Amino acid sequence: MIERLDLACSRATPSVALLLTVFSPSAAAAAVREAPALFGIPVDFILFGLTLLGVALFHRHTLAVALLGLATITVYKLLFTGFKGGDGLHGLATHMAHEWVLLTNLLGLLLGFALLSRHFEESGVPEALPRFLPDDWRGGFVLLVMIFVLSAFLDNIAAALIGGTIARIVFRHKVHIGYLAAIIAASNAGGSGSVVGDTTTTMMWIDGVSPLDVLHAYAGATVALVVFGIPAALQQQRHSPIVKEAPVGMRIDWPRVGIVAFILIIAISANVTVNMNYPDVSDRIPFLGAAVWIALLATASIRRPEWSLLPEAFKGSIFLLSLVTCASMMPVEKLPVASWQTALGLGFVSAVFDNIPLTALALKQGGYDWGFLAYAVGFGGSMIWFGSSAGVALSNMFPEAKSAGQYLRHGWYIAVAYVLGFAALLFLVGWESHAPHKAVPASGHPAGATQAAVVAPALISDNQTMAISPAELISLH
Repeated sequence: MIERLDLACSRATPSVALLLTVFSPSAAAAAVREAPALFGIPVDFILFGLTLLGVALFHRHTLAVALLGLATITVYKLLFTGFKGGDGLHGLATHMAHEWVLLTNLLGLLLGFALLSRHFEESGVPEALPRFLPDDWRGGFVLLVMIFVLSAFLDNIAAALIGGTIARIVFRHKVHIGYLAAIIAASNAGGSGSVVGDTTTTMMWIDGVSPLDVLHAYAGATVALVVFGIPAALQQQRHSPIVKEAPVGMRIDWPRVGIVAFILIIAISANVTVNMNYPDVSDRIPFLGAAVWIALLATASIRRPEWSLLPEAFKGSIFLLSLVTCASMMPVEKLPVASWQTALGLGFVSAVFDNIPLTALALKQGGYDWGFLAYAVGFGGSMIWFGSSAGVALSNMFPEAKSAGQYLRHGWYIAVAYVLGFAALLFLVGWESHAPHKAVPASGHPAGATQAAVVAPALISDNQTMAISPAELISLH
């Protein structure tokens, strides 16, 4: 079965080969143990797929479903396949040692921005915003543009939560699920062309990809913003028009405004400074989440944070971390040949699968146009609410977004925007396979490579795929 699937991958078109190779076992990749498969699909993926299906169907019990899925996948890998770092509890410990920074960062941001959002709500600024936003559907579109721009400098989770907070106020707590999808899409699209705006683009930068090589992702992201932003704004305006006037007697709490501004400045400064000057630190220290909490605690004496929000925020955060951990355990070991068709397919895969290991594999393989890849894996997760951390974070604020059926029904234009934005990239920029971004000396290891990403990218022929062992994948992630 394995040989037939690998042969099919080598002969299939790139888009078909992507699905075959991502979801098929590889003998070369199974360094610890051969992964059991059912109809050529690793059991790991089947369990993860059932978890995602359970989340989609039982959206009122998402935490229980996610925890059950995580426990099942963990026990399965302990008993049958092992982890990328080895077998048994040692392999699990090694795996989590590589994941703890990402998980801690997410936890810190989700909890911290729950408190930041309440500061922002109580400052009075959201009530005053209608004075500056157009009082028709254009107001909703301008808000999406603001989220898009903010996400280029700040984490997309933070941008989505800030956008959701503003939307809840200016639309009288009646935010259409389609507009929620648009907020998620705007936050993901805004970070796709910036190496400090998204985890995947930061990974590319750490690995040696020039920031200029991902910048043209904005050609597609901007087109996508227009495509999904206008119908989402019109949809929201029909559902609950933007507030035209601020409430009578409304006063702005300027100390709270200062706190919100201070926390955002600290977060943005930490994000830019660390990624610009100390990129290897981001793999070892959850600096962004820590920066937000340091700023929160430093300003607590000025205005007390709403600590009572933390239990519910923690519950939602555990749900997100469970899904992220499940995704990190999946045996994605090789991709088809680098091409625009492969990149397009990766965007759809990113809607249901963690884009971080997919990006790591693409960096290992080399030969991609990094702007196309950044757009695909960055924006692709917007098509389903649990396809990106920004989507899961916003769904904690708006539980109605957890209905996958309603999300797809009312946010259908996100998928259309993804395809049209990708087409715009092809037409306006054109696919250009970038040469390996690291020199490979005689020793076989890139000169000056960091521990976070010791790779030797290589261009491969049109009829080959590249297999990566678990040990090599660990060095990437």
